[in-house]
Amino acid sequence: MPRKKSFSIKTNLYKSFRRLERFVFLLKSLLTPRQFIYFSSVLVGVSSALAVIILKTFAHWVFKSSQQLDDILHLPYSNSTLPIIGIIITVIIVKKVLDDSIEKGTAQIMYAVAKKRGIMPRKQMFAQIITSSFTVGMGGSAGLESPITITGAAFGSNYAQNYRLSYKDRTLLLACGVAAGIAAAFNAPIAGVLFAVEVVLAEISITAFIPIMISAATGALVSTVMLNEDILFSFKKVQFFDYHNLLYYILLGVLSGLVSINYARTFRKIEHYFSGLKYNIINKALFGAAILGVLIFLFPSLFGEGYESIKVLADSNPERLVQNTIFERFEDSKWILLLFVGATMLIKVYATSLTLGAGGNGGNFAPSLFVGSYLGFCVAYFVNLTGISKLSVGNFTLVGMAGILSGLFHAPLTSIFLIAEITGGYNLMVPLMIVSSVSFAISKRFEPYSFDIKNFADKGEVFTDNRDANILNSIDVAKLIQTDFKPISVSENLNELVEKIQQSDADIFPVLDDKNSLLGLIVLDEIRPIIFSQFKVKYTSTDEVMQPPKDIIFYDETLETIMEKFDSSNCKVLPVLKDGIFLGFIYKQLILEKYRMRLKSMIIE
Repeated sequence: MPRKKSFSIKTNLYKSFRRLERFVFLLKSLLTPRQFIYFSSVLVGVSSALAVIILKTFAHWVFKSSQQLDDILHLPYSNSTLPIIGIIITVIIVKKVLDDSIEKGTAQIMYAVAKKRGIMPRKQMFAQIITSSFTVGMGGSAGLESPITITGAAFGSNYAQNYRLSYKDRTLLLACGVAAGIAAAFNAPIAGVLFAVEVVLAEISITAFIPIMISAATGALVSTVMLNEDILFSFKKVQFFDYHNLLYYILLGVLSGLVSINYARTFRKIEHYFSGLKYNIINKALFGAAILGVLIFLFPSLFGEGYESIKVLADSNPERLVQNTIFERFEDSKWILLLFVGATMLIKVYATSLTLGAGGNGGNFAPSLFVGSYLGFCVAYFVNLTGISKLSVGNFTLVGMAGILSGLFHAPLTSIFLIAEITGGYNLMVPLMIVSSVSFAISKRFEPYSFDIKNFADKGEVFTDNRDANILNSIDVAKLIQTDFKPISVSENLNELVEKIQQSDADIFPVLDDKNSLLGLIVLDEIRPIIFSQFKVKYTSTDEVMQPPKDIIFYDETLETIMEKFDSSNCKVLPVLKDGIFLGFIYKQLILEKYRMRLKSMIIE
C-alpha cells in the first residue's frame, strides 16, 4: 500500500510539472522575448532560492544529526572524527552515484560560459546539495557558497536549455541563478547582483541588470520568508566609522592583499599536490581528512564554515575560541590569545585545501570571510594591546572580511556591499571601500587573475577583463583549420607541383614526408617565374623552392597566442601542427571574420 501511495505522489508531481512546463511554453509564445526573460528571471530566482534553502537546511540537519550521533556513540575527539566521516561519505557518493565526476568551484561556471556556450550538466542541480552538505555539515573546513552558485547557475542554464533560449539568454539566466543563490544565502540582493556581474559575466549591458536584479531580489525574498534566521549569516552590532582610524584601515587593506596572495598560492600548491597523488580515492580521502582532523583538534574553530567563530570575534568575545582546547589554560593571556587567533587565520588555508583536496566538496567563499575576520581582529586587538590607539575590534573584524574576499576573488564591489548588507546598514561604507580597494590593488598586482580561475585563465578557458582575449578564446581553434590543402612530396622536379596548381586555387602548398611531417612551404607568388618555364620545372627540385615557415601554430594554443604569432610574423596564413603532424592551415582573415561574428553574439543585452 505505501508503495502505491509513493508512486501516486510521484505521478502527480510529474503531471504538475508537465502542466507548469506547458504553461511556460504558452507564455513564451504570447510574451515578447524581453518580457519572457523577466518572467524567467523570477522562476530562476525562486528555484535557486529553494535550492539554497534545501542546501542550508540539509547541511544544518547533517550537522545536528552528527552531533546527536556523537551524544549516543560518544565518538572520541568527535570534532576531528566527523569531518573524516563526512569526506569519505562525499567521495563514495561522487564515485557511486555521480559517475566519479563533480564540478567544484565557481571557475566551473565561467568555464561553462566561455567554452560550453553556457551549458551546465543537469546533475549539478542536485549533486552540489548532497555532497557539500555531508562535507561541510560534518565539519569539513569549507563553505557552501560555491556549491550554491553552481547549483543556481545549473538551474538557470537548464531552464534556458529546456525552453530553447539563445546563448546570450542562457548565459544571462545562468547569471541570474548565481545572483539569486548569493542573495538567498546572505539575504544580500545587491551583493548577489554584483557577484554575478563581477565574477561570472565578462560583458554586460545596462538592460541585462534588470533580470539579474529581479532574480536576486526574488532569491532574497524567498530566503527571508522560508529560511530559519539562525541559519543566515548576519550581524546587528556595528559601531560608527571613526575617521581617526583611517591609517589602520589602510594597513588592514595592505595586509589583506598580502594574506590573499599567500592564501591563493598556498591553496594552489596543496591542490596540485593532491592531484598528483597516486592513492585511490578512499586512501586519498583518509590521508587528507586525517591531517584535517589533527588541525581541527588543535584549532577547533576550523570545524565547518566557521561563521559562529566569526560572530564570537565580532562580539568581542575571543576567549570563547580557546575554551575546550589544549590552549584553554592560556585563556586569560591576551598575547597568547592573539597568537592563537593569528595562527588559526594562517592555518585556515591548509584546512580548506585539505578538505577539498581529499575529495570533499565546498568552496573558498566562506573561508575567505573567516580569514578576513580573523585578520581584522588581529590588527585591532594588537593595536589595542600595545596602547597605540583604541580601535573597534568588531568593526575591524567585519571590514577584514571584505578585504580578503576582494583580494581573493578580485570582486571589490561584491565585498563592499556584502558586508554592508549583512551588517544591516552602511555605517562602515568608507572603511569597506578603503580596505577592499587597497587589498584588490595589491592582489591584482601580483596575481593578475582571481585565485579560483587562474588555472583556466592561463589556458584561455575562461573570460577575464580582457575583452579581445575573451572573444578570441571563445572561438574553437579546431574549426578554423583548413584541411583542403594539396600536399607536395620531396622531388627532383616540380612536375607534381604544377599538377597540384592546376587542380586547385590554393596559393600555398605544404611539403610533407611519408609521415606527414612538415618539411617546408611553397608559396605560389614567389615561384611564378619558375613554373612558367618547362626547363626550370624539369630541373628545379622542391628543396630549392620550399622555405621554412616563418612561424608555426600548435594545435593546443589559444587564439590569443595565435594572433600574436600572425602579428609578429606578418603572415596571412600559418601551418598547424599536432604532435609533429601537419594538420592544415589557419588564415588570419578567417579569424577576424569569426571575431566580428562572435563580438555581436557575446555582449549580453
